[in-house]
Amino acid sequence: MAGNDAFQVQKPRSMTAGARNVVRTNDSASLWNCTLSPGWSQEESETLRKALMKFGIGNWARIIESGCLPGKTNAQMNLQLQRLLGQQSTAEFAGLHIDPKVIGEKNSKIQGPHIKRKNNCIVNTGGKLTREELRERMQRNKEMYELPEEEWSAIELPKVEDPVLMLEAKREELRRLQKELAKVQGKIEQMRTIQPARMDQLKNTVDNETQVA
Repeated sequence: MAGNDAFQVQKPRSMTAGARNVVRTNDSASLWNCTLSPGWSQEESETLRKALMKFGIGNWARIIESGCLPGKTNAQMNLQLQRLLGQQSTAEFAGLHIDPKVIGEKNSKIQGPHIKRKNNCIVNTGGKLTREELRERMQRNKEMYELPEEEWSAIELPKVEDPVLMLEAKREELRRLQKELAKVQGKIEQMRTIQPARMDQLKNTVDNETQVA
């Protein structure tokens, strides 16, 4: 139980909610901007950022279920997460409700001969963290960057229709209309056979109305 208690640390009172934990649109114009993975738009990246804040880092199943990023796979979202964070290793933030751009901005300022980057992401060149080291780092990140629940739970995500499903729905609607048209055409042919004079009269009426229009 002690292990679970370690993750119940409250945010320090000196940390104003949102002040240093969220990158806001009215912040400095020179603020760090992450690069985009292939196939990602700026709008999609921003949606992913909000989804990670709401559901927690790496909670791909919840993000997919939300329907905010249709067509995106776990691997694609993880790659863009790395670019938002500005580092390839994401394990130390797993499950945390944080703004990844806060970490990305911080990482963008780290310099030194020991810092290696790929796609603007810091590459881990050291040894693999032990389970205890990872746990301590996650705890520290939680204390420093975790958003208040009332903030991340209130985040609203766009509901985007899956284009594949939309196309299939349009095709189904077209098939339905084609069936209805075939029925109408069949009735017209039947009327021509049964009441040819009546059909000629209707045709003349329609032609006259068309000419007047």
